[in-house]
Amino acid sequence: MNTSRIKSDHDALYASMGELRRLVQADVAGNAEALFAELKKLDATIKLHLAIEDRMLYPALASASDPQVAAVGKRFQHEMGGLAAAYGDFASRWDSAMRIAAAPGPFQREALGLLDALHARIQHEDLELLPLAEAL
Repeated sequence: MNTSRIKSDHDALYASMGELRRLVQADVAGNAEALFAELKKLDATIKLHLAIEDRMLYPALASASDPQVAAVGKRFQHEMGGLAAAYGDFASRWDSAMRIAAAPGPFQREALGLLDALHARIQHEDLELLPLAEAL
């Protein structure tokens, strides 16, 4: 399976998450407009990326002749459901620059926790899942 699009999305997600982390660590209230703009960018990339995984990656892994590969694909898909829900909750709570600026501490804690979880997930996909998909 060709995973170049998924890898390209991962690169875009890493870049966006890095920019969000930089802005969050510098000054949440002062960077609220830029944070919200970057969140919208991240949101668009994540939604498209998840759709590609759901339509292409997970079905390819699920239909693998090796039952261990299929099981890994199912495990990753199941785990992603929880993270996608957590991301969706985060995005719906912080849906404007005004909300971000009004609660910089809570936003910072939530954003950094979510960014850590997303980063770990993408790394895990890069190291374990994508090599399996490329071997199909």
